[in-house]
Amino acid sequence: MTNKQTEGIKEVLLNEETEKIGRFIFSEQTWIDFGILAVRIAIIIAISIIVVQVGKYIIRKIFKIKLKGPIRKEERREQTLLKLLENTLSYVIYFSAILSILQEFNIDVKGLLAGAGVLGLAVGFGAQSLVKDVISGFFILFEDQFSVGDYVKIGTAEGKVEEIGLRTTKIKNFTGELFILPNGTITQVVNYSLKNSLAIVDVAIPFELGIEKVEKLIDAFLDSMSKDNPDLLGKPKLIGAHDFTEDSVIERIIVETKPMRHYDIARNISVGIKKHLDQEGIEIPYPILVSKSFNNQ
Repeated sequence: MTNKQTEGIKEVLLNEETEKIGRFIFSEQTWIDFGILAVRIAIIIAISIIVVQVGKYIIRKIFKIKLKGPIRKEERREQTLLKLLENTLSYVIYFSAILSILQEFNIDVKGLLAGAGVLGLAVGFGAQSLVKDVISGFFILFEDQFSVGDYVKIGTAEGKVEEIGLRTTKIKNFTGELFILPNGTITQVVNYSLKNSLAIVDVAIPFELGIEKVEKLIDAFLDSMSKDNPDLLGKPKLIGAHDFTEDSVIERIIVETKPMRHYDIARNISVGIKKHLDQEGIEIPYPILVSKSFNNQ
């Protein structure tokens, strides 16, 4: 077969393909099918958007009702769960919508999912630490172990939580150091911000000053202090003799405070007592601070 004959056959085939394409493009049935497909895809997208919006509205409504109820969890935990549920709903609905659209194009969704599962399994074996970090991060958020703004201690890292991600957690120390911890390595957390704190101040009263007289003056100061301090969750209590030395009795003062406010309250009490007793002409050694956090039972 000569080159001329070959070129002639190619030209005939090309003309036939062009004619088929032309018939397909300008066919009335083609545009009808295309219109039906476009309408079906638009309906799928519209339904998915409506379902997501309605679902988010229902979730917010449920949480709003809980917020008004007499029994409720911490507000930050509720906000975390609210956001998590909204995002999960969006991911599930939109993923289902994408699969439905692919089915409209006659794409084998089952085979695609099977391939994605095998790929995900392979990636999982190759990145087990990453998967562990993500799963741990999810449970940290879901269980509200700690939240942004909390003061926590995780291993050797202690400070304020700056950021929580699904893979890492960032904690900033009061001196400026930033700890970046993979969530998978977090095994034990001490959260000082979940419950109220306890401020403890020990005051040494020399025996010669008269213990009963000094106790009455301290009580008077504590009464005045509890009236105008929003961080106090009750009246500071002088619980009495805690210990003895050779020349004095150690009187202990305790008071419940808002989370992580015990340091400031303890300082205010100790400085206030010292000034108040000085004004009354009574000199005592500077009070001892023993402040700590505790969990309410």
